[in-house]
Amino acid sequence: MQDIQKNPSKLNEYLKDQRVMQAFGVLLNVKFKAHGAGDEMDIPEADSPPTPQPSNPTKEEVKQPEPETVPEPMEISEEEKEKALKEKEAGNAAYKKKDFETAIQHYTTAMELDDGDISYITNRAAVYLEMGKYEDCIKDCDKAVERGRELRADYKMIARALTRKGNALAKMAKCSKDYEQVVETFQKALTEHRNPDTLKKLNDAEKAKKDLEQQEYFDPKLADEEREKGNEFFKQQKYPEAVKHYTESLRRNPKDPRAYSNRAACYTKLGAMPEGLKDAEKCIEIDPTFSKGYTRKGAIQFFMKEYDKALETYQEGLKHDPNNQELLDGVRRCVEQINKASRGDFTPEELKERQAKAMQDPEIQNILSDPVMRQVLIDLQENPKAAQEHMKNPMVMNKIQKLVTAGIVQMR
Repeated sequence: MQDIQKNPSKLNEYLKDQRVMQAFGVLLNVKFKAHGAGDEMDIPEADSPPTPQPSNPTKEEVKQPEPETVPEPMEISEEEKEKALKEKEAGNAAYKKKDFETAIQHYTTAMELDDGDISYITNRAAVYLEMGKYEDCIKDCDKAVERGRELRADYKMIARALTRKGNALAKMAKCSKDYEQVVETFQKALTEHRNPDTLKKLNDAEKAKKDLEQQEYFDPKLADEEREKGNEFFKQQKYPEAVKHYTESLRRNPKDPRAYSNRAACYTKLGAMPEGLKDAEKCIEIDPTFSKGYTRKGAIQFFMKEYDKALETYQEGLKHDPNNQELLDGVRRCVEQINKASRGDFTPEELKERQAKAMQDPEIQNILSDPVMRQVLIDLQENPKAAQEHMKNPMVMNKIQKLVTAGIVQMR
């Protein structure tokens, strides 16, 4: 060590001597790892950073997958965009000429030049629709919707693609008889944009679906069986049960006036006059010569104290069946009530009830709001001579008669 102190250049000579290394270790307070004579010296352990030990990662340490990135439209130059637009215009021109193959070529080229505009796809879909290539049209529409969502395109463009898809599905449904997907597609289009044309297409599709279901359910034989079951319950005065069977009968055969007539009778027994009146009118609509329809309708109107309307119904029925006793009896009862009203033979309570009911009748309201009729009513009270002239007018006389029947006017 003294020798090294005197001549530091001799250090290299003594480094191979383990005793010298140990001395340096003591002086420097470090531990040197020595090897054999021919080995290189290792880095001192005290100066070495700790080696990290591998361990199993915890759930928190597990690397989460990177979120998917939204595909961006490919970078294109303004020149390429112009070329794409020109191809689209050429496709539109070919489409108008019904040169569909050429139109497809132009729209396809436009799509290749610019994938950031889904109108090129929807235009090609329109061509496929015209050509009757409905599956190709649907594929293009699906592609347009998918790409449009990636690009966050205008919702109207998405709706247009869905509507076009619905049109193709509707064409196919005429053969497949499957309108479920058609309705669903138009509904999706309307959630994107409420277009009146799309709404009409949806209504048409829903009607076609309902008509198809009705056709599949149509069975006149089962309809007759259900109607007979209804008749049995009617005889037992089990009217709600009878209504159920008449309703099922009409589902099986919606063109049977007898089921409507019988259900109207049930509704009358149940006091459901508006429903009964509706069924009676439907019965007459299906078969204007069916007398029961008129007797049902007239009876409901009579029960509702609309004697003038009931009289008109019975008289209309007699045109088709002049000798029908029910209709003749109905006319007689109505005339009795109308004459009673004309004579003012109602109790104050009956008169008040009739007047209140009449004031809810739109026809009576129109008569009373007519300026001419208001003057006629004034003349009836104050100017008998002018009133006589008014009575010569058949239209005025008819309106006066309606007011008398309703209890609004009393003739003495």
